[in-house]
Amino acid sequence: MPGGMEFDATQHGQTSANRYHGAMNLAEALDQNALRRPGAPAVITPDETISHAAFRDMVCRRAAHLSALGVARDDIVGVNLKDTPEHLAALFALARIGAAALPMDWRWTVEEKSRLAEFFTPRIVLSEPDDAFADVTGDWMSVRNDAAWAEDVAGADPAATELAGGDPPLLLALSSGTTGIPKGPLITHNQFFSRFMIYFVTLGFSERTRYLCATPLYFGGSRGYSMCSVYAGGTALLFPPPYEMTDLLAFGEAHAATKMFLVPTLLRRVLDLPPRADGKLLMPGLDMLFSTGAILHAEERDALMNNVSPYYLNFYGSTDGGGATALFWHDPPGAAASVGRPVFGAEIDIAGEDDASLPPGEVGRIRYKHPGTATGYYKDAEASREAFRDGWYYPGDLGWRDTEGFLYLAGRAKDMIIRGGVNIYPAEIEHVLSLHDTVIESAVVAWPSKAFGEEIAAFVVVRPDAAEAENADALLKWCGENLARYKLPREIFFVDDLPKSGVGKVLKADLTDRLTPIDD
Repeated sequence: MPGGMEFDATQHGQTSANRYHGAMNLAEALDQNALRRPGAPAVITPDETISHAAFRDMVCRRAAHLSALGVARDDIVGVNLKDTPEHLAALFALARIGAAALPMDWRWTVEEKSRLAEFFTPRIVLSEPDDAFADVTGDWMSVRNDAAWAEDVAGADPAATELAGGDPPLLLALSSGTTGIPKGPLITHNQFFSRFMIYFVTLGFSERTRYLCATPLYFGGSRGYSMCSVYAGGTALLFPPPYEMTDLLAFGEAHAATKMFLVPTLLRRVLDLPPRADGKLLMPGLDMLFSTGAILHAEERDALMNNVSPYYLNFYGSTDGGGATALFWHDPPGAAASVGRPVFGAEIDIAGEDDASLPPGEVGRIRYKHPGTATGYYKDAEASREAFRDGWYYPGDLGWRDTEGFLYLAGRAKDMIIRGGVNIYPAEIEHVLSLHDTVIESAVVAWPSKAFGEEIAAFVVVRPDAAEAENADALLKWCGENLARYKLPREIFFVDDLPKSGVGKVLKADLTDRLTPIDD
């Protein structure tokens, strides 16, 4: 049946029962919030404020209308919507029914969305009124979020649907930028609640939280933090891109934002802002500013805590596995190059080639687990066997731990360079480059070589005022003073910017494509 799926709870985490409470539909919290905090804001945008009572009504009416359109428990529904309250309401409406949301970035091309829909065969895809994908025919029903939709939703009975019981699927948590063969784990309500527990305990989310959502709801972090804020009885402040950074900060201060997540690229834009005339921090009301992805330079981290918010946290994890570690503002300066220690409920390990645990100091494959970690990819048995083994999730990152339990990244396993049979970790070279006064950021990649198998290429962004004075020889000399000779880049390429994904991760494949194999 189009849109339906066979759902085996033993394959998706129900047997590793949620250790915090029994199965509960996540949308049930909206019923409670509507009673205990009816007038408190659930969602605030520049144009409207929606109370918890009103948001619960929005969700229930949409759940009723989706049910009338044929959406049932275990179905898949594409959410191809912009970063609006409608998007957030759709996620909770599907949760109420027990259907799985299939995230679709509205910025994608029609071809990208078509590939995703053809692979996952959703029953329905919700799209914006002017989205050309809504005209594509397939084994799914296209529904436009237009005036007709609004009229049907307004006429729906909010009491017409019951909360799906047990532990139904909630989300196909696709990684950002899925443009080839889709890959995504199916996350259940209990697993997602376990991720909420990390947000509650490690990140401090509560009913007093006002989370400033400054990145697209399609991204796993933005979606999870916004849903958690509303679930807890707090507030999601939606201010989606594009925007001027000054406008974002003004919106956050006007609505008393307490938490804000930004990717490293956006954090650097904040650092470029001049100080406030009144001498206050740029975001004085925050109790946490956090990011994930690339590790900031030590001086950037210090500047953020001195000028923006003293409560800066680097959060390491993945869409597939959830959170893993966190580096706090109060952690020792010597750990600043790490991604911190395990978050609440998480176990971290470093595995060798035989999957045996490695001692501190040795580089291996990072693996971790907690009750919110997925257990496999939907319709992709081969990828599941590679990433999910013996209860562990392998994110594909290399790293090591020190004796204090701090985790350090050595790069992606697939990015490891093998030069003349010797393993070289790009992250180590990137770290050395980052310590040079003129370097803003860098990316090190493998360069195909006839003589050595792979050589080392470094792409570097330097300060504008240093671009003329600094040359590759100076940086190579710096590397030679801090790295073994076999780790030195064959060549350094100066670039204006590094290609990045929407969440700020460097697209190393794009850099590799610029290189011509070395024939000597």
